Amino acid sequence: MADVRVSTENERPAPVAWGGLAPARPVRLTPVQRLHRAVLRIDAATPVSRDRAVDVLRAYSILGVVLGHWLVSAVVLRAGGHLAGDSPLRHMPALTPVTWLLQPLALFFFVGGRVGSQSCTSAAATGTRYRTWLAQRLRQLVRPTSALLGVWMLVLIGLAVEGVAFETIRTLLRLAVSPLWFLCVYAVITAATPLIRRCGAGRLVLVAFALVMATDLVRGLVGDLGWVGSLRWLNVFTGWLVPYALGVFWAEGGLARRRYAVGMFVCGAAGLTGLVLWCDYPASMVGVPGAALSNLNPPSLAAVCFGLAQCGLGLLLCGPLRRLTGQPTQPVPSLSACAPYAAGARATAGQFCWAAVALLNLSAMTIFLWHQTSMLATTVFSLGFGQRWPGLHTAPEDPHWVGFRLVWIPVFICALAAFWLAFKDVEKAARRPIDSRPIIK
Repeated sequence: MADVRVSTENERPAPVAWGGLAPARPVRLTPVQRLHRAVLRIDAATPVSRDRAVDVLRAYSILGVVLGHWLVSAVVLRAGGHLAGDSPLRHMPALTPVTWLLQPLALFFFVGGRVGSQSCTSAAATGTRYRTWLAQRLRQLVRPTSALLGVWMLVLIGLAVEGVAFETIRTLLRLAVSPLWFLCVYAVITAATPLIRRCGAGRLVLVAFALVMATDLVRGLVGDLGWVGSLRWLNVFTGWLVPYALGVFWAEGGLARRRYAVGMFVCGAAGLTGLVLWCDYPASMVGVPGAALSNLNPPSLAAVCFGLAQCGLGLLLCGPLRRLTGQPTQPVPSLSACAPYAAGARATAGQFCWAAVALLNLSAMTIFLWHQTSMLATTVFSLGFGQRWPGLHTAPEDPHWVGFRLVWIPVFICALAAFWLAFKDVEKAARRPIDSRPIIK
């Protein structure tokens, strides 16, 4: 006898959709498919008009500063039990070429000038007042920085109460806070963006370059005596005004031709070479403890020439960088409009690259502000194990230190990830438009 199934009142028929068709079952995505879908969403959410090469240059400038500080900033445990700063560049001059790759501050100001000029133009087009525009720009710098300073104020109070040696407190504070100096300069120059546009960015580049040259010439003739030593500190603003004004000029279409980028690179590299070989400028693009002259503090003519070459090379790489990140030439359909396709879609290598760049730029301030703190936290907490760790507490006197320091970098990254989780919302809130904040009555 055939098996006959009898329905009961507890059994319900399968749901039938409109038109008699059963509803489609939800598609379960594997972790790899979710990753591809997330990358595709980031790519689709990016406006076609956005120049992805600019974001790559900005990401490189942030990562260069982070890796540069982690490699050249040493914290040594002295015999007296206190911590002191040192640098492998002082003991191993052969590492100098590393500073040519990991000192990209000129690129940061160059990209900042372009983005600042475009932002100023957009604000003027929408009728936004200068005060509101500037408040929004500075808020993105001040709010995350205030969180860092607040935490370090509590840390310093705790160290002082515990009776930690003054040398240790000074070393930790200097390494944690010293990278903030250029944010102050960046804020001042950003505030002057409308004035730079009004005066003519191209002419202002030449004026600022000439002032740096004149200041260094006076120093070379007279030395760092009296007012001459104070005069050199004008280069802190004029030196970084050169790449920033170049970025404004770039935003205005002044560097559209390839020959300008080639000229910047060749002239900057030639000027730097001549200054190092024949004018006794140091080859290192960062300060070296014990050196008679620093190219960075304040910026010297050699640093400005180096920055000019960097900006020229950055312009030359814009085309390849756009292709690397898969910048489209036409709008990308949204995933919501093609959900069946999105379920099995796979992102390209270029889209993965762009997703990484986009996410890094969203947390650029948090990464920059807390990278030294992550290194110092690792250094201090590891002392609790009762021994000096090579590459972390030892003097950077030989190549073995460099090898051990490279091993510690993944640990620094993990510590930085913890700080990012704790403070990423501060940066996110700082990017929120001022006018969108709720009004409390």
